[in-house]
Amino acid sequence: MITSLEQLDLTKAYTFKDYLSWRFEAGGVPQRVELLRGYIAKMSPAPTSTHQIISGNLHFNLAYFLRKKPCKVIAAPFDVYLPSIKGEGETVVQPNLCVICDTTKIKKQGCVGTPDFVIEILSLGNSRKEMTQKFQIYEQAGVREYWVVYPYEQVIH
Repeated sequence: MITSLEQLDLTKAYTFKDYLSWRFEAGGVPQRVELLRGYIAKMSPAPTSTHQIISGNLHFNLAYFLRKKPCKVIAAPFDVYLPSIKGEGETVVQPNLCVICDTTKIKKQGCVGTPDFVIEILSLGNSRKEMTQKFQIYEQAGVREYWVVYPYEQVIH
């Protein structure tokens, strides 16, 4: 079993099956990664209180708005397994928030398929470059709505 990032070749492409077998921990704290087109992307450490307050407020308001609809709002950490784009590796992301209206996509291990709406909140550890790459992935996977929240600028794109 893989328990450390150091056991993996970060230049190699991996699959959903590989991803599901990893159990990373550093000092007793679970490490989080995503698979972007098959390649490992390390995630930021625990988010700041500002990040979590924004996430909580958005989650609450979206859940309230969707309360009489079949859609579900789910917060990270939650794996989203996106369909592979022809010729590219598999993708597993953990958006800060996602809205899934086809609840048959919600499985024990996460969302299998494309969510309808994704929100990513920038942290000091994730870059606009990363968000651009994710935008391309979400767009190709058919995500209908994608927001990027810039907490320090107090802007949503």
